[in-house]
Amino acid sequence: MTRTGKDRPLYMISVAADLAGVHPQTLRIYERKELICPQRSGGNTRLYSEADIERLRLIQQLTQDEGINLAGVMRIIELERELERTRQELEATRRMLARAERAVHDYARAAHVRTALVHVRSGAVARRQG
Repeated sequence: MTRTGKDRPLYMISVAADLAGVHPQTLRIYERKELICPQRSGGNTRLYSEADIERLRLIQQLTQDEGINLAGVMRIIELERELERTRQELEATRRMLARAERAVHDYARAAHVRTALVHVRSGAVARRQG
């Protein structure tokens, strides 16, 4: 799968570490704890994307500035993923609801037209009062 934009793997571990302000060994620790999952090149070199760099900066902020341990960071990341999945499900549900509402509206309009046609065919045309 070809990745584009923020998910495109670009940076080797030393560059990623510099960009995120951490030691390369710290990146390896984060990878072992599954806080970050870099892509691998054909030669098995770790390649980090812009999204990975953003994640690394977030991890640094949470651990250094907020004093959260790695277990807490893992939980925060897990909750963020769950929140994103829930948002996507909500958006899909909203789209489905909108389609259902359009279908109900179309059905109601068609039923009204059928009723009007029945009245016209039977000669029971009534004046609209409005």
